Amino acid sequence: MAAFNVVNVVLGCVMALLIILFTISSIARYHIKFTLFVVLSLIFATLPIPLMLLRPFDPKNALIPAALLRLTARILGIRFTVRGLENVDNSRGAVILLNHQSGIDLYVLAQLWPLMARCTVVSKKSLQYLVPFGTAAWLWGTVFIDRGALSAREALNKQSEAVRDHKRKLLLFPEGTRHSGDKLLPFRKGAFHVALDANAPIQPVVVSKYHFLDAKRRRFGSGEVIITILPLIETEGVAKEDIQTLVDNAQLKMQEEFTRTTAETASRRVLHAKAD
Repeated sequence: MAAFNVVNVVLGCVMALLIILFTISSIARYHIKFTLFVVLSLIFATLPIPLMLLRPFDPKNALIPAALLRLTARILGIRFTVRGLENVDNSRGAVILLNHQSGIDLYVLAQLWPLMARCTVVSKKSLQYLVPFGTAAWLWGTVFIDRGALSAREALNKQSEAVRDHKRKLLLFPEGTRHSGDKLLPFRKGAFHVALDANAPIQPVVVSKYHFLDAKRRRFGSGEVIITILPLIETEGVAKEDIQTLVDNAQLKMQEEFTRTTAETASRRVLHAKAD
């Protein structure tokens, strides 16, 4: 009993210290919130694995983790607004383009999964070995590729067939890597080849900048994120020789929306700061 009381006292002191650090230190708050993000995401994403085993590699398996992840985002003070729902057509397959900023893009996926039927995400192969999260991701249909390898192209070719024949939605990050700048990185052509091979439309989805998150300065506050689902870009009749024009068109549309919604959330953030 005495040992139990000692443990309770120690845990209480640790919790009190964490609360104090969270309140007075932005750097401590950054590390605490990111730790919560990782731990809660890992728990909530993998908790439904026994249910997922009943239908492996099924995009519907993502729906339960998505609901739990949306709860996690609210706990961390991240608010999402989704626009352009009228542009979603679940009666056909599509290649979805999403700008990539941070690991918390996982919360963006949690917003999109219930809205876009049969949505499969393409991710780097190294994530597959992050057990048990990689196992859960595989069970909800994630396609893992080794970028630059021949096997990656073969995997995407198979997904082209799924987009065309089974009305799958294939979500890719065309920038290829995460960044936090004001300009989107040059788009790679892989996603566009998939769209042309499947004769499927491209669905650009733009996420406003995470003003509340700054890895370099170790800042992780609360804030608003706008997710905009842009109108489909049709690829029917587009030749492979014109793929660069298709890439440039998609990047221009996404950059314009990124700039607009980023400015919108920034202005509201300034107003709230003044009000406080």
